[in-house]
Amino acid sequence: MTLGCPKNRVDSEVMLGTLKQRGYSLVQDPAAAQVIVVNTCAFIGPAKQESVDSILEMAEYKKSGECSTLVVTGCLSQRYGAELSKEMPEVDHFLGTSAYAQIGDLLAAEASPRQVIPDPDYIHDAQTPRENSMPSYTAYLKISEGCDNACAFCIIPTLRGGQRSRPIADIIAEAQRLSEQGVQELNLVAQDLTAYGHDLPGKPKLHDLLRELVKVDVKWIRLHYAYPRVFTDELIELMATEKKIARYLDMPLQHASDKLLLSMKRGRDSKFLKELLTKLRARVPGLVMRTSMIVGLPGETEEDFEMLKEFVKEQRFERLGVFQYSDEEGTAAYDYENKVPKQTIERRWREVMAIQKRINREQNKKLVGQRIEVLVEGPSEESEHLLVGRHEGQAPEIDGLVYINDGLAYPGEFVTVEVTEAHDYDLIAKVVERPNPKDRVHKPRESFPMPVVTSQR
Repeated sequence: MTLGCPKNRVDSEVMLGTLKQRGYSLVQDPAAAQVIVVNTCAFIGPAKQESVDSILEMAEYKKSGECSTLVVTGCLSQRYGAELSKEMPEVDHFLGTSAYAQIGDLLAAEASPRQVIPDPDYIHDAQTPRENSMPSYTAYLKISEGCDNACAFCIIPTLRGGQRSRPIADIIAEAQRLSEQGVQELNLVAQDLTAYGHDLPGKPKLHDLLRELVKVDVKWIRLHYAYPRVFTDELIELMATEKKIARYLDMPLQHASDKLLLSMKRGRDSKFLKELLTKLRARVPGLVMRTSMIVGLPGETEEDFEMLKEFVKEQRFERLGVFQYSDEEGTAAYDYENKVPKQTIERRWREVMAIQKRINREQNKKLVGQRIEVLVEGPSEESEHLLVGRHEGQAPEIDGLVYINDGLAYPGEFVTVEVTEAHDYDLIAKVVERPNPKDRVHKPRESFPMPVVTSQR
């Protein structure tokens, strides 16, 4: 069971690959599993609670199922391993964020330590066993691990360590292998995508990596977690001219008040952010922008909040996620004064989300009657009579979907559809053009039924 962000999913896929090499096979029913692994998140309070609840839920299978070994990995183990070891005797092993690749050795040893929580300094490479848990036409590609930023609200550098970028050649080797497996969409992830390479010899930049990555035989390359602090003109130009780079950018901005941006230690002011957004919109036609904001940081006044709302109205982001500030020990903001009451935080969250909901609806309505290319994912979970897919501006797991109620298509196909209806987050469409049978993507293997809860919605 994987909780948290897509980066955590990649870690789970490494564990799947490692255990598969050891002869383990994945079962769909946890009651039939001899080993259960819960890969946890500890980014904010609700994520920690969800992780604890999931561990306790899976621990029940040691009584009612076949489970003999329960392993807890990820950020919660890294942060609270010693405490959890005392409070959860039903858990057999706790692995930190740099120990997940050791799970095969751990389970094979006759006498294994209960806790394996080294300092976070590991990142997998192209030779590390990995089993893609997504449908075979899409995959996440982690290009670096850890983070060198010191955002006041964030515990991630403590849990994941400093930035560790993978060499370009190593990333390309993994991308090529994924392409050979049928992947058509590569979703690049990191704690800070645009900081890529500053820790490597020669200090390559993200645009240097992308120039090599576009040579791999895939359709879309999608950029996630691209921090705005360093965003080069070369990167913008590549996004504007290279067809394989999706016209989609996930860039966490967090706020619009200079006072709050300074307090958050984001390194840039609102003037810089607005100028960067203007440049991106002007130079990358059709760009779909996803961002995230935080409401309720200690010291956020009503005036600061009004600035944030006006910023959201002005920028009209195509995708927006809003986090309610969570007071996390070990972060700089934990020691800030002027805490914002929880009820006020919730009210501010609702107000921003209501603004964005109207923006989403208006933008989706403009697509009615237009023809767009869609990657078909398969039958809808809601009805066997509907297909679902995503267009270039919709990332897997976190964005809306295109529901197809007229026409035939197969999972993994890119088809042209005409949008017939628009809703707040999703679209309804009909197929108007399909690829020739000889160009059809092979029918993908069934994806692993690995439960995933993302914290990036």
